[in-house]
Amino acid sequence: MKIFAPVYERVLQWSRHRHAERYLAAMSFAESSFFPVPVDVMLAPMCLAARENWLRYATIATLFSVLGGIAGYGIGYGLFDAIEPWLRESHYWSAYQVSRNWFDEYGVWIVFVAGFSPIPYKVFTIAAGVAVLNLPAFILASFIGRAARFFLVAGLVKLAGQAFEDTLSRYVERIGWVTVLVVGVVIAWLMLRG
Repeated sequence: MKIFAPVYERVLQWSRHRHAERYLAAMSFAESSFFPVPVDVMLAPMCLAARENWLRYATIATLFSVLGGIAGYGIGYGLFDAIEPWLRESHYWSAYQVSRNWFDEYGVWIVFVAGFSPIPYKVFTIAAGVAVLNLPAFILASFIGRAARFFLVAGLVKLAGQAFEDTLSRYVERIGWVTVLVVGVVIAWLMLRG
């Protein structure tokens, strides 16, 4: 079953559009609170298309991702009762429960980890609002984690060039499923451990 390849192809089309920076900003914002596709799949091709703009693109992705994270925090803080029934029915419920446990154990540090890693960041932004984490600390951890991730991706793409895009497009389905599997295993392990 191909899920990731069609979405990846759509995002590639957006990355080559004349309004690509606007799409990158919107996708970065949305991915931090509800959109399922990682920003990297748009950021990477944009950096390949205009390597001299890699810093600009990474900055846009970072800033709008943090703004989306603040929106996710607001959803968790003010609207959790409204979205809880949907969240319970979605595949994100177990990730949400793990994130709440992690907040109890690690506090705001987990926001940094979620911002940098392939763990669904949106789940942690919403859970941070529910947990009423310190908002300035949440924003700072989000900024550092997201900047580290997006500047690393943009820099690596700039250095690797066309070979990176060829490899990504060839293996996007496998990469997507492996990421889902790894996140699922980590969440299952943490739930069994705790």
